[in-house]
Amino acid sequence: MKVAILGASGRAGSEITKELARRGHEVLAIDQNPDAVPQAPEVTPVAGDAFDPAALSKLLKGCDAVISALRFDVPAATLLSAVRQAGVTRLLVTGGAGSLEVAPGVRLIDAPNFPEEAKPFVMGGITFLDDLRSETEIDWIFFSPPADFFVGPRVGRYRLGRDQLVTDAAGDSKISFADYAIAMVDELEQPQHSRVRFTAAY
Repeated sequence: MKVAILGASGRAGSEITKELARRGHEVLAIDQNPDAVPQAPEVTPVAGDAFDPAALSKLLKGCDAVISALRFDVPAATLLSAVRQAGVTRLLVTGGAGSLEVAPGVRLIDAPNFPEEAKPFVMGGITFLDDLRSETEIDWIFFSPPADFFVGPRVGRYRLGRDQLVTDAAGDSKISFADYAIAMVDELEQPQHSRVRFTAAY
């Protein structure tokens, strides 16, 4: 497939870019700093501005799917506009964990020990997901990482979930960026979700 990835130099974006290249996809790696994008024969780095949907749509034309690893300061409406103008029908979004439930009706962001300083960024992800949920034309997914999203080895395993935080036997909720990338590209190649949020963890 020809896949555009937005935010290709970030911690999640770079691992997704490498995973796409590893599997032989043609990767259009769009970033404000294309020189920082992982290098591979399958990867074409290009400068792009996600805040400019008209310009971004021109870059996205001809792609089979778009994967966003952007921060949530780019509104969902702006990104959806660019994807729609480009004629691309699939959008996969690197989401946030804050809206995952830790108990029935209780989100991670609402937990007593959730850090106050993180809440503004996390609320951006929650708003982004809420806005996506009204989109019926583009086939989107919002892939929330677990509570602990870390730089670590590529072990090649994960467990899927939907709206609840996935934890292991010790109560930990975690995954490396590298294994998150595996799950993201697995979803790209063999879709199991459509217009929903899901999550994954060890």
